[in-house]
Amino acid sequence: MSFRFNLLIVLLAALVISGAAQAQIGFDRRGGDYLKFDIRTGDPEVCAQRCERDNRCRAWAFSYPRSENAPAQCWLKNKVPPRFEDKCCVSGVRGAGVVESRKGPAEISIDRSGGDYRNFETPSDSTGAACMAACDADNKCRAWTYVRPGYIGAAARCYLKDRITRPRPKPCCVSGVVR
Repeated sequence: MSFRFNLLIVLLAALVISGAAQAQIGFDRRGGDYLKFDIRTGDPEVCAQRCERDNRCRAWAFSYPRSENAPAQCWLKNKVPPRFEDKCCVSGVRGAGVVESRKGPAEISIDRSGGDYRNFETPSDSTGAACMAACDADNKCRAWTYVRPGYIGAAARCYLKDRITRPRPKPCCVSGVVR
């Protein structure tokens, strides 16, 4: 094997080990767009998978719906632009898939359907912090689900739950268990 081939293998291994190529929630990649399309399901994984199947694609950016009537959108890119922090988006490079943040008590892209005893409109926030705080302050509340704007209405909604229900993967939501 040639020196260049060995060097390439070492560099690729280092990239995989470092995790630098992982897609992340809360980041946009601006520029290099060659294709834009709507995603009816609102799932960033659809965008990542489409990039995997397109040989021109080097990176992608997914934007959550900004209103009830607006669809989620995906931009495929023919280069790897730098990422910029932006709560609207999930982005990544080809081969990385989608990695949602799992830090803290919030369950990103998880819906806990059922057990609702109260729901209300809440400010848009990718972490659902206001919804979690409302549940934490109410002794009746055991779990909560924050629904991003554009999924069930123009505004974000918070659902407080009097029982803990099964978590289900859904890109619309952020959930958590308080007690």
